[in-house]
Amino acid sequence: MLDPEANLVPAIAKKLAANDFDVLFLTGVGAVFPYIRSHNVLNNLQSSAKERPTVIFFPGTYQHCEESGASLNLFGKLHDDKYYRAFDISHCEA
Repeated sequence: MLDPEANLVPAIAKKLAANDFDVLFLTGVGAVFPYIRSHNVLNNLQSSAKERPTVIFFPGTYQHCEESGASLNLFGKLHDDKYYRAFDISHCEA
């Protein structure tokens, strides 16, 4: 049940196929930690949600450095060493 590839991502893909959307918003990442990891969901979503941007509401900090790329630090304490092709949108203007 907690396997994103087998259960969560197909459920999200089904909802995406049934609805017209411009942006996919993912919430609840902190509520399912440590059972479901955000990097696992994002990696598995690449095949289903590649046509539109995905915004994940993450309870922590985003860090980017040239050497290791982007990382998410859950609750500002737990460092995730997974690679993300992501960027911080908090500085973007409409």
